[in-house]
Amino acid sequence: MRAVTTLSVVVLASAGIGHAVVSSLDAGIARVDAFKDMKNRPRAGHGMNLLLVGTDGRDKISEADRRAYRLGGQPCHCTDTMMIVHIAEDRERATVVSLPRDSYAEVPAHVDRNSGRRHGPHPVRLNAAYAEGGPQLTIRTVENMTHVKIDHYLEVDFTSFMKTVDVLGGVEVCTPVPLKDRYTGLDLAAGTHTLRGGQALQYVRARHLDGASDLGRMKRQQRFLAALIEKATSSGVLLNPMRFRDVTRAVLGSVRADAGFGTDELLDLGRAMRDFSPSSSEFTTVPIGQMNYPVKGIGSTLKWEPARAEKLFGAVRDDKPLSTDRPRPAPGRAPVPVPVEVAPATIRVQVANGTGTVGLGKRMDAALAATGFATTRRPVTAPVHVPHTVISYDPRWDRSARSLAAALPGSELRPVPGQGPLLKVTAGADFKEVRTVRFEDPGQPEQNVVRGNEVVC
Repeated sequence: MRAVTTLSVVVLASAGIGHAVVSSLDAGIARVDAFKDMKNRPRAGHGMNLLLVGTDGRDKISEADRRAYRLGGQPCHCTDTMMIVHIAEDRERATVVSLPRDSYAEVPAHVDRNSGRRHGPHPVRLNAAYAEGGPQLTIRTVENMTHVKIDHYLEVDFTSFMKTVDVLGGVEVCTPVPLKDRYTGLDLAAGTHTLRGGQALQYVRARHLDGASDLGRMKRQQRFLAALIEKATSSGVLLNPMRFRDVTRAVLGSVRADAGFGTDELLDLGRAMRDFSPSSSEFTTVPIGQMNYPVKGIGSTLKWEPARAEKLFGAVRDDKPLSTDRPRPAPGRAPVPVPVEVAPATIRVQVANGTGTVGLGKRMDAALAATGFATTRRPVTAPVHVPHTVISYDPRWDRSARSLAAALPGSELRPVPGQGPLLKVTAGADFKEVRTVRFEDPGQPEQNVVRGNEVVC
């Protein structure tokens, strides 16, 4: 998630910024020897691959911000978020692949950086590689798992993330359903919001909004990154050296990079990426084959689906796009489907007309069925009229309720314990249309790829 900030540094270099400004950026970045004595590495592909790592650096957060954004506890000295960012050789596309931190991994033989003891290969959760061997072991582990050669390493933390968002004036995000997480304190109503640094941190850290946990969080991180890119490319930051300087200064305090990622690389990348925009980016998560893969001594992990993962990383190595060209629709054309976490065909829905408008229930029922929901096809009349559309659901089926709410923007979610798997929708006077939705299966990379322009508000 803090990797969002690091990628913003790369994106912000995409204007014709002078060498002196970028040189000052280079001078301020802390360096790490991430590739020291590394052998038997994958063959180089086309384009450039950056491993973006967010570490649990909450020790630099002020006490006031710790309380306000619920950042208590001790840092784990591990990677909280990890992404491979592939910049195409023609510099016209960026592919971002999120690697779940709980992924089952096998670290190669190494010397533990804490104890100094030598360990043989052994299984871990992916985020533990950093704790045992720092950036070098993290890179070696990722390369062994993906067979993608990492060209550069970039690392950030909470502080730079918050400062970058604030310097940009906030980033706009939108959600079709309310988002509330008691662990991070995130509390957003359905709709569009401009998030400042602290609230943006809550948004990208939240893991307890739904049963999707880390997978759901990574999707929000990807959406936030797309929105951040849009803000940076549309707000004049790239064309204003002074604003560019302010943004880069905001992130320098916590960024670490390999020694080879310097001024010349930033300038070369910047010149090539001058026309970069959200539509130039695509986002996905490595395909998951087993959600709760037990490992003795470690616990539950996420096991990648080997065939689909190889296909995904093969495309990265060969510099091929993961998605077809799907530009945002022009006004009047069908909108891009909203991704949901539960397949509509598995969600049973009973529609009731809560207005005096004859045929409204039948119209809503037909529209929900058309987008894939398993409606009863027999709408009823509600006992009372309601001004707003209400979805009544059993809390045990909360993920299904959120998926249905995504198709009915502005609807109210009302938990009814003991109701069972059937969701009940009372159409209110505010009902206008049913939004098309699309189920995103984490095991199907082709379904799980989105373009940046498809997920910004």
